[in-house]
Amino acid sequence: MRIRIARATATAAAGCACALLLAACGGSPDSAGPAGPGKNGDAPPTALSGLAGAQRHPVPRGTGSRTPDDFNGDGHRDLVLNDLVKPAADAHGDDAGIGIVYGSASRGLDPSVRQLLSAHANAAKIGDTLPSAFDAEASCDLDRDGFTDLVVATDPPYNGIGRPPVPLQILFGSPAGLTGRAVALRIPDRARFGNEWADQPVCGDFDGDGKPDLAVTASAGRLSFLRGPFTRDGRPHAAGGTIPGAGPALSAPEPRADVNGDGYDDLVYAARPHEPGTPAKGTLLLGSPDGPGRPGGPYRFKAPTGKLPEAPLRRSPGAGAGSGAETTLLVRYADFDGDRKPDTVVRTHRGETADLIALYPAATPDRPLITFTSALFNTS
Repeated sequence: MRIRIARATATAAAGCACALLLAACGGSPDSAGPAGPGKNGDAPPTALSGLAGAQRHPVPRGTGSRTPDDFNGDGHRDLVLNDLVKPAADAHGDDAGIGIVYGSASRGLDPSVRQLLSAHANAAKIGDTLPSAFDAEASCDLDRDGFTDLVVATDPPYNGIGRPPVPLQILFGSPAGLTGRAVALRIPDRARFGNEWADQPVCGDFDGDGKPDLAVTASAGRLSFLRGPFTRDGRPHAAGGTIPGAGPALSAPEPRADVNGDGYDDLVYAARPHEPGTPAKGTLLLGSPDGPGRPGGPYRFKAPTGKLPEAPLRRSPGAGAGSGAETTLLVRYADFDGDRKPDTVVRTHRGETADLIALYPAATPDRPLITFTSALFNTS
């Protein structure tokens, strides 16, 4: 499953979060403000808004599940966010890290249950150096223990001579979620080609054996096919030579990874990465017992029908600089509330000063069930 988040470049002050004066800014995690009148006069579901989840609650301990993106194994899908807003004092500093908002039975997501992952706290050293970049790329249960794992892109030191180190690392899920240090993804030499970065990881069961695999770009239109399951030190179960016939950017087909229903997950390659929720053209590589190497012809990513809903970001008096236009991007289109229907998570940002994330359930696509800002990750 692909995790790469559309870049919102929302760099902002934590104080800006208080400027997001929404329905229940500053309430407790269970408080909510009115979401407006429901259809036919029905009472609408209430929306948890703004900084209502500012206080932090511990991650519920799960026992393992098959739910996608369930890092703590409690049966509820979790949300991954790149490009978190930053405090004003560190607006030009290093990447703020990766935010994890854990799932909830009542609201789909609970921003009071969250984790901040950073290169300093969670990345593995490359030699004696910690990377500065730390971006979520893909997620799946690579070691098959019932807890989803996260594949992260870093920026290891490289002098430009010879084959660069593998920049991808794995953070393993657990009953407490994503904790501890990542491990470097180990790609055997026979599964690498040329001197380009290994990048664009995509999860899938490409060989149809029921175990999660990874596909990663190599050089000269080739890809590395890494068979799962993976060990806790980042090694694949097996890997052969690179597979030709791919492009520089890899993605999973949407909404089903197995396009033709033959029991093998498929892969899409293109000239540039696919941004969620946007139409795009690519070329299909069909899965097989030997991995994703059979030509499958042209492929089109379709944008969701209808207008993308917006997170109700509003600028209040005293919010400071950054009064530019608001931009809304699709973050995830997946089932968060457990009704087996895909919900829509969007992120609205205003330049680099503020953002708001909203979860629109499939049952009420015109009213968000919950809204919150990524500035929460700057709070204690």
